Amino acid sequence: MTDDDALVRYWESVRAKVKVSRVHVVTGPGVQGTVPPPAFAFGDTPEQADELLALVLAGRKTATSTAVAELSESDPAPQVGDVAIVLDGAQRPRALIRTTAVTEVAFRDVTPAHAAAEGEGDGTLEHWRREHERFWRSVLGDDAFSPDLPVLCETFQLVDPSLPGRTS
Repeated sequence: MTDDDALVRYWESVRAKVKVSRVHVVTGPGVQGTVPPPAFAFGDTPEQADELLALVLAGRKTATSTAVAELSESDPAPQVGDVAIVLDGAQRPRALIRTTAVTEVAFRDVTPAHAAAEGEGDGTLEHWRREHERFWRSVLGDDAFSPDLPVLCETFQLVDPSLPGRTS
């Protein structure tokens, strides 16, 4: 479970980097300025979250993928300009990212460039396909997976890395 106080403290420390300021002195606090953006960890285990976060912080991971079937009203599709807080395996805020592009393609049409930008494994499309098929079969079920599965390919930029041990 994420520590909400840690998220708020982190958001307070980085929101100026994405030009979200407090203007409540004049207008009252706005939701965008006071409520932290969505927070999540990459991967499906704490260990994988730490590994993928390290790739983000090193600049090797600048993209991610989401099956459209994973989305919901409470977890909508990313939009260009969205910001998000990336958590480590212990659910602590460690980085702020901003979405720079989102394209929807069929699983079979994901490009080698996107696979490489995800920064995982050996960076090949073959590795990307093998690991994402395994993951989506486990999450969505074997019957829901096919080469036609709609996938959102998202690229992002690292806005703020939070150093381990930093108490934001």
